[in-house]
Amino acid sequence: MTTTSGRPALTRGRLTTERDAGFEAFWMLRLAFTVAPIAFGLDKFFDVLVEWEIYLADDLVRWLPGDATELMYAVGVIEIVAGVVVFLRPRFGSFLVAAWLLGIIVDLLMVGDFYDVALRDFGLLLAALTLARLAATYDPDPLLTRPAILRH
Repeated sequence: MTTTSGRPALTRGRLTTERDAGFEAFWMLRLAFTVAPIAFGLDKFFDVLVEWEIYLADDLVRWLPGDATELMYAVGVIEIVAGVVVFLRPRFGSFLVAAWLLGIIVDLLMVGDFYDVALRDFGLLLAALTLARLAATYDPDPLLTRPAILRH
């Protein structure tokens, strides 16, 4: 049941979410933006999926401290943290992932050989922003309270 505003109705203090496509989309995106960054972040340490350094712009390697491998380790840690934050705080984490994807897009455009990947990441950026909008409805907790997923 939803209200006339399109938001889920409150029933006995709980959101009614049965067969709510928006709620299902929220959880699909929340899980995707939890699992994918953690998986890709872990792979930055093992290079099983791809040798990640090929996606790193030479200018960034010159400007930032450390070599390409060390930078990829830092990227991996950031991605793992972003995935955890999306799961615990999707209203904040979705913007964190969107900003991170924007940075990846800029890097890929600087490299100049991966326009197709940059375009795909732009689509993911839009999906992360969509998660932020859905989280405003389906995870209405303010940033300073315990996430709903951790409440009893």
